[in-house]
Amino acid sequence: MLISFLLLLTMSQAPAPAPAPAPQQPSQASPAAQAAPPTALTQAYPPDQIRAGAPLFVAQCGFCHGRDATGGQSGPDLTRSALVAEDVRGDKIGPVVRSGRPDKGMPPFNLADADLAAIVAFIHDQKGKSDLQQGGRRAVDASDLQTGDAKAGQAFFNGAGGCARCHSPSGDLADVGVRLKGLELLQRMLYPTARGRGDAPSTPVKAVVTLPSGETVTGKLAYRDEFTIAVRGADGWYRSWRAGDVKFTIDDPLEAHAALLPKYTDTDMHNVLAYLQTLQAVKK
Repeated sequence: MLISFLLLLTMSQAPAPAPAPAPQQPSQASPAAQAAPPTALTQAYPPDQIRAGAPLFVAQCGFCHGRDATGGQSGPDLTRSALVAEDVRGDKIGPVVRSGRPDKGMPPFNLADADLAAIVAFIHDQKGKSDLQQGGRRAVDASDLQTGDAKAGQAFFNGAGGCARCHSPSGDLADVGVRLKGLELLQRMLYPTARGRGDAPSTPVKAVVTLPSGETVTGKLAYRDEFTIAVRGADGWYRSWRAGDVKFTIDDPLEAHAALLPKYTDTDMHNVLAYLQTLQAVKK
């Protein structure tokens, strides 16, 4: 999801006016004085909608944010989230869920409107119940990652996902279910360029950018998102362009993983994960 959500506010009262100012001793806020960001508007949701949102949240979001929305091993505590505090019936949460934040480790989720509304209701309900004096994160339960269908995941792996073009369940992935577990396996599946997200790949990725004039610029890929492409040439110069203004090719065997991110449904993601978890045979 995945800007920093843990913005804590220190609550204090201004001193009452006095006839003569008196020296004040510095004080430090106690844990009890720390609170989650105030909610913009008190929001009530139907109990049935909240109950419907609970299993959806666990299946869609629990692998990062914990089954109770109080944070997991890689996702922040949503009950203390500034974005959630400012959200009014999904106006802030919805766009983030729909678009994702791949650079922060959060893929986009294609959810029905009713399902998204139920998840929003559950998050706000959990925020209301949260004990503000106990903000510690909890680990991701193994059950949070056990919602997929391995057979469906195998079909996606060999078919629509195109994974079998580069990977083999009897070759490079033969023991992946032993080597990588749970959340680590999911992260590597989605973001294989890093041993956890954000790290630079060990081998520089080459890019060729063709300008509207026909000139081509070749160099190491320095930056890329949906709006910008940038390369660093052999001369050391950094050059960037709006992605829509140029044509470019990227020589990166891991590019297929990035291309899958906007195409994955949450069901696909969990199914493939379930399939990879079955690959337990140690390679000889």
